[in-house]
Amino acid sequence: MDLKDEIAKEKLKINRRHFFSKLSVGLGTVALGSLMVPDLLKRGGTGLDSEMLKAGIPNFAPKAKRVIYLFQAGAPSQLESFDYKPLLRERMGEDLPESIRNGQRLTGMTSGQDSFPLVGSFADFKQYGQNGTWVSDFFPHIGKVADEICVVNSMHTEAINHDPAITFFQTGNQISGRPSMGSWMSYGLGSENQNLPAFVVLTSRGKGNSQGLYSKLWSSGFLDSKHQGVLLRSGKDPVLYLNDPDGVSRSDKRVMLDKIADLNHKHYDEVGDEEIHSRIAQYEMAYRMQMSVPEVMDIKKEPESIIKMYGAEALIPGTYAANCLQARRLAENGVRFIQLYHQGWDQHGNLPNEMAGQAKDVDQASAALILDLKQRGMLDDTLVIWGGEFGRTNYCQGKFSPDNYGRDHHPRSFSIWMAGGGIKKGITYGQTDEFGYNIVKDPVHINDFHATLLHLMGINHEQLIYKYQGRRFRLTDVAGNVVSGLMA
Repeated sequence: MDLKDEIAKEKLKINRRHFFSKLSVGLGTVALGSLMVPDLLKRGGTGLDSEMLKAGIPNFAPKAKRVIYLFQAGAPSQLESFDYKPLLRERMGEDLPESIRNGQRLTGMTSGQDSFPLVGSFADFKQYGQNGTWVSDFFPHIGKVADEICVVNSMHTEAINHDPAITFFQTGNQISGRPSMGSWMSYGLGSENQNLPAFVVLTSRGKGNSQGLYSKLWSSGFLDSKHQGVLLRSGKDPVLYLNDPDGVSRSDKRVMLDKIADLNHKHYDEVGDEEIHSRIAQYEMAYRMQMSVPEVMDIKKEPESIIKMYGAEALIPGTYAANCLQARRLAENGVRFIQLYHQGWDQHGNLPNEMAGQAKDVDQASAALILDLKQRGMLDDTLVIWGGEFGRTNYCQGKFSPDNYGRDHHPRSFSIWMAGGGIKKGITYGQTDEFGYNIVKDPVHINDFHATLLHLMGINHEQLIYKYQGRRFRLTDVAGNVVSGLMA
């Protein structure tokens, strides 16, 4: 026997104490894994596949655990909200200098205009907070929480029409078919609550001109269907067909689901389609949601002080205020990504009146959400985002009037705000020129926005990848840089 064989023989010698010592380490690792990924060892589920192994485990320590995205569909004007441009009032009615527009693309709605008369904001602006954040009089409640938010005045996009622009923001691509942000979050991080989806969608509608909302905006695209957003409706039945028919008990439902699961597992053994496992998971989630969703959606137990904070409309299902309150309840119950869509921001005409009404719909409730999360100790690890798909032109669309005007689409620069979840407080990031047309400092592209959002959630955007049809896809596609200047 040579030296190598002697060494191998010695390695095989192990006493009883050594054996149980090593075994305990292994059991501890399994226990930890089952806590971090509850379905890791579940029989018959997706089990030990690569997706389940990584679910819930970020690439590095996250600053945020969840996202509440208050999407203002239709594109609110930055010039009547957060990008203060007094020069536009001083030069009211003058034609936009060609040196500023520089031949940039226009929509078909204004490309035929003979002139582009500048129009200043109908709303006045004030400075709020320790750093003097400029906020228009349309948003007084947001102004009062200025020290909690970060206004970004240098967002930009290539999309100039609503559908591709909204799709770009929600999925990272102007063409339909990609997974939405919430689906990527579900795929990368999983859910914090087995009884609720990781990705939930709420919708509301204001009184202004509305653009359509389509389910493709919260679709899982080529990811497993279990990652798509679950649309919660207002009213008695938040999810259609969630309740059992008359005469079917919960125990009957459990037996039925077990039988269906057995059939599906047999079918999977025959065809090997992973979507079958997703369907099993969806059935199980629906079963658990029967108990959890009605409880989460019931706001009757909310104290009067909270209702007063959000406003009287918080008691009316389907309103923006009610959805903001529901978003807080969903967040505290472990939902990872909560997407609110509020329609009515497409002000091509009558902007002073329509935008004032839209702002009144969202101002108090948006600020209340910030304050509510803060008083519950949740704001530090909840990222709140407010904004639309692009901005509005600094010139008037159609016939000029200083009191009754409209603004066309403007992808070159626009404003959003963010709060909590590792974002710097009380600052304004980025800057446009004095005409509010071009960005002159710290531009933030949508790809950069997505990269930063994922980073705050503990995900390296270049590593969150899904291989489909021979190509590796990610939310930021082949671009995007984390904007460190936005992060605390």
